Amino acid sequence: MQKKPTEAEIQEEARRARRLQMMIHLVMSVISQGNLSVEEASDLVASTKRAALNLFPDKELAYDLIYKPRLQRLMLEKFRLH
Repeated sequence: MQKKPTEAEIQEEARRARRLQMMIHLVMSVISQGNLSVEEASDLVASTKRAALNLFPDKELAYDLIYKPRLQRLMLEKFRLH
């Protein structure tokens, strides 16, 4: 039986979720508006995944389902990688 999370735990997870959303938004803006090479953008995407998994270590599947497709689509559009 799982214990019910405390209010502090709920607030901490919400804070980490907001931080992740801000980070993803910033990375997508930098990639779409910046003059990065495809290698630099790929490195940024990889660093973003590592940072996300530091915030949510047990949520790699969620990252792969939610954020990875967005970042892949952006990379395809920005660098015409079709």
